[in-house]
Amino acid sequence: MAKSKVDRIVTALFGAFFVVLAGLVLFAAWDSTPLGAIAVASVLGLLGVDALLSAKQDRPSILSRIGPLP
Repeated sequence: MAKSKVDRIVTALFGAFFVVLAGLVLFAAWDSTPLGAIAVASVLGLLGVDALLSAKQDRPSILSRIGPLP
């Protein structure tokens, strides 16, 4: 199903936000918990990259498949 241009832009913005957030988590938490920082940053980074690629390829991202959360 083709998404509108606005939906794709919003998905790309969320993807970029998650990639930046992954870098910030890695930077901020590295000194106290390096393994935890790597784990959390990896998940956030993968979700962000998936959202960016999904916006480019016009397909649903993993984040959009989760559905509305309470």
